[in-house]
Amino acid sequence: MVLLQPDPFLNELTAMYGRSTEKGSVWVTFKRSSMKSKAQRNKLGADALEFRCLVRATDDKKTISTSISAKDQQKFQSSYATVLKAHMHALKKRERKDKKKAAEVNKKEEKAPKKSRSSTKVTA
Repeated sequence: MVLLQPDPFLNELTAMYGRSTEKGSVWVTFKRSSMKSKAQRNKLGADALEFRCLVRATDDKKTISTSISAKDQQKFQSSYATVLKAHMHALKKRERKDKKKAAEVNKKEEKAPKKSRSSTKVTA
């Protein structure tokens, strides 16, 4: 896993989305982290810790990550939103069924008289 600065991370994330437009997925996770080991956290105490946001992205072939401080979070989120909006065109639209219309169609089918099949005799 490669720990990048925020701007190169966004550039690489854009490249990942570009590679996965036809086939594949990109997973992005956000996690609160102090970037310290458990022993170091116990020595420092709870007051001295500065928590950061660890952002990871993977496309099954490559994994990248970055660490965002609290003061840079707004800038990163706006840049990340821009990247997401630029690559939303690869998503497939989901077919949605309107519940009310579907219920009305079912009621009409139930109320409609069923045609009975009567046999007719043909005599010669």
